[in-house]
Amino acid sequence: MEVEFDEAKDATNRSKHGISLALSAEFDFDTCLYIVDDSQDYGEIRIIAVGFLRATLHVPVFSPRNEEKFRAIMLRKATPHERKKYAEEF
Repeated sequence: MEVEFDEAKDATNRSKHGISLALSAEFDFDTCLYIVDDSQDYGEIRIIAVGFLRATLHVPVFSPRNEEKFRAIMLRKATPHERKKYAEEF
C-alpha cells in the first residue's frame, strides 16, 4: 500500500517515537485491529490500528485516501495494554 506523509510530521514522529512514518507502508493491514478515531472533528476519517510491523506490534494512525493509498499521521510501538488487547482479540 502506498503511503503519503508530511516531512515535518515525519521528523517529529522520528524524534518522539524513533520510527519514520515511511515504514507505515510495511504495516500488516490484513491482520490488525481497527478503531475509528472520532474523539474530535478532524475534517477527515482517522483510523487507529494495532498490528504487526516487522514482527513487532505497532500502532499507526492514518487517514485513508483510497484502496491503494493512505496518509500516515503517527506511528509508534504498541503499549503493553495495546499488546494485551490485540492478544485477546486474536
